[in-house]
Amino acid sequence: MEEKSLDVLTPGPDESAVGIRKYTSPEDGIEKDLAEVLADVMCVERVSVDGHFFDDLGANSLVMAHFCARVRKRADLPSASMKDIYRNPTIRSLAAGLATVAPVEPSVPEPTEMVTPVHTVRYALCGTLQFLLFVGYSFLAGLVADRGYSWVSAGSGVIDIYLRSFIFGGVGFVALCTFPIAAKWLLVGRWKPREFPVWGLAYLRFWTVKVLIHANPMIFFVGNPLYVLYLRALGARIGKGVTILSRNVPVCTDLLTVGAGTVIRKDSFFLCYRAHAGRIQTGRITLGQDVFIGEKTVLDIDTSMGDGAQLGHTSTLYSGQTVPGGQRRHGSPAQLTQHDYVGIESAPCGTLRRAGFGLVTVLQLFFLYLPLAVGGAYMLVTLVPALHDRLKAGTVQLTSPDLYLDALLLSALLFFGFVVVGLAVMFTVPRLLNLVVKPDKVYPLYGFHYSVHRAIGNLTNIKFFTWLFGDSSYIVHYLRGIGYDLSRIEQTGSNFGTEVQHETPFHCSVGSGTMVADGLSIINADYSSTSFRVSRASIGSYNFLGNNIAYPLGARTGDNCLLATKVGVPLEGEVREGVGLLGSPCFEIPRSVERDSRFDHLRTGDELHRSLAAKNRYNIRSMVFFLLVRWLHFFVLTMFGLANAELYDSYGHVMIAAFLVFSLGFTAVYFVLVERGIAAFRTLQSRVCSIYDPYFWWHERLWKVPDTYLNIFNGTPFKNVIWRMLGVRIGSRVFDDGCYMTERTLTTIGNDCTLNAGSKVQCHSQEDGTFKSDRSTLGAGCTIGVGAHVHYGVTMGEGAVLAPDSFLMKGEEVPQQAYWGGNPAAEMRDAPHRPEAPARKG
Repeated sequence: MEEKSLDVLTPGPDESAVGIRKYTSPEDGIEKDLAEVLADVMCVERVSVDGHFFDDLGANSLVMAHFCARVRKRADLPSASMKDIYRNPTIRSLAAGLATVAPVEPSVPEPTEMVTPVHTVRYALCGTLQFLLFVGYSFLAGLVADRGYSWVSAGSGVIDIYLRSFIFGGVGFVALCTFPIAAKWLLVGRWKPREFPVWGLAYLRFWTVKVLIHANPMIFFVGNPLYVLYLRALGARIGKGVTILSRNVPVCTDLLTVGAGTVIRKDSFFLCYRAHAGRIQTGRITLGQDVFIGEKTVLDIDTSMGDGAQLGHTSTLYSGQTVPGGQRRHGSPAQLTQHDYVGIESAPCGTLRRAGFGLVTVLQLFFLYLPLAVGGAYMLVTLVPALHDRLKAGTVQLTSPDLYLDALLLSALLFFGFVVVGLAVMFTVPRLLNLVVKPDKVYPLYGFHYSVHRAIGNLTNIKFFTWLFGDSSYIVHYLRGIGYDLSRIEQTGSNFGTEVQHETPFHCSVGSGTMVADGLSIINADYSSTSFRVSRASIGSYNFLGNNIAYPLGARTGDNCLLATKVGVPLEGEVREGVGLLGSPCFEIPRSVERDSRFDHLRTGDELHRSLAAKNRYNIRSMVFFLLVRWLHFFVLTMFGLANAELYDSYGHVMIAAFLVFSLGFTAVYFVLVERGIAAFRTLQSRVCSIYDPYFWWHERLWKVPDTYLNIFNGTPFKNVIWRMLGVRIGSRVFDDGCYMTERTLTTIGNDCTLNAGSKVQCHSQEDGTFKSDRSTLGAGCTIGVGAHVHYGVTMGEGAVLAPDSFLMKGEEVPQQAYWGGNPAAEMRDAPHRPEAPARKG
């Protein structure tokens, strides 16, 4: 047993059950060997072969994950997974269940592809060229903004200013939208199935196109027919009546085919590329007519679905998988199901309706929003004498105290004004809009009711406020304020995390005593290619929901359930109560275990009252602190902006470009220093404690440090530099296309690892009132697939691969060169599918 895990595995002071349970000795060789391995893992002399792993022996899932790893290393024993443990929760039943499996060599899967290390000079050169491209783009943006502002400011009168703003805003918007399209066709042409190494010239072209596509303002039109037209302009083959709600933009669009009438729900990945073993691989994704793709799904390259096929929520198609027409699948990897995910009638929604909706959107944009954005700022500066005088060149010296006072007042007014006005708008406007959309009524897409429904979702899913109030008692009042039905809430101080989203807040019900970790998405709207309907989604009482869960309406879960991280919430069968659910598709596990109840006495009576009051006081200080942290960041940027205005007449667009470059660099350094300062520049340690332990409150504070700026550095060497500054033990030449690490100083990443978009390394777990954290280590050359989730206490050997959308559970040990996948992840002994004869480019 590694030393790092001792704190997590060691029994608590009251956990002496193993020694006093009735002992039953093993009868045969397998039972004896398994019992010896488990006793060694649990650091006891012996274990009863009839003792229940969790109820009698006092083990937990982390202990059993280490037990499975030990068993897999024994050549004389059949391999065991966590799914085997839950299905056979005693040594005797496990031995019987594994007896039919022939022993196999412990680590002889099809070997994964080895990473060919890239020379450091090539790696550094790629980063340098990426930086120069960013500076060049900033310079071009500054030049256009300079010329446009000068032309708009030359107007006389409100009408002239409006017309000039309309023209400049319209031309600028069209240019922003068409520039990525032109760059794609010029730099790449048509995407084809191929592969090429990262950090080379082919990768530089790929990265440039990807960044431009992601920065395109057309991303704001997801869910609008205009977005489909945009993807077609990029080369995608998309039929009529397609509805796309996911903001994960496909990059290699020529390889995407989507048949008429298909629906793709939000947070799904269909990128048409993946990173594997230090190379970018592109491949086709083909969807037939009337296909349904659920929320939080991943479509790997070289996958296809026939006409009328469905893929449920929290599911994956691995490379090479094909779903025949009319077939329904769910899970990771996807398997057969009978559930119909399109449980809504169609409505009249033809081409004319879609075209009209798109036209109205364009008219609103060009005649209202763009003129207000362009000309409104100019008119504000012109009409407010104080601002006009302050922004005139020569009125304020750079060393003058007036510059800092002006920045202080302006930043405070804008920042705290946004907080106050934003809350007022969120608590009132959506409630008025909600009067228009009736529950359980089918409405056609792309009409008035659809616009109102989208407006409610956009207004009530602003991440700033869930970030501010999450992980505290005050998130409950905020969610109630925007429309959640939270019944008679039992405050825990951690009822909800900082990431909660929904289709509409007015049809979300959460029972008393329920606790929710980060990443909950409540799916309380049904969509077809022509219609939508909102309905109530209800979460029972005294549940615990782990991370990254899509919770659909009609879920077959009741009270007192534990929904594990990335679980596929069941939609069929009896209502589950008093059990835990793990995996996708899910299976039952114990609701709780003895080791995880050691702090339950802190959750009741006077002890809870005292602890909760202390946590609330701490959380208030954290909220105030981070409001000041974010305001100080905004103040510095405002001050630099005013200084730019002072020098604008002398240097023009160069100052605008300098402001963009400075803002990015300052933001990264500033929030790195904030996070490291909170931790006093020390590393975190493995920990097991109550959520009412002051250590946990301090740990929560680290989660609140803003880090969305990290996404800008995806796919560049600068991301690794920032990870090192944040405390991650990260090796050389790591390719990070969008991975997120929650506990930086508990994470170790080896040389030449490949981390895909949407992946996550989470070195902690919160289960009811217990918090646990431990180190996770990825060896050199590992690959983490798109949307994959690595839990705490995990070790991956060199060259190991975790398939897309997999959930690698706590405590797992993946051997070198192994290929693991699934939810929960297990060894996949069949050779992973590779693209057919790709053109390998150097």
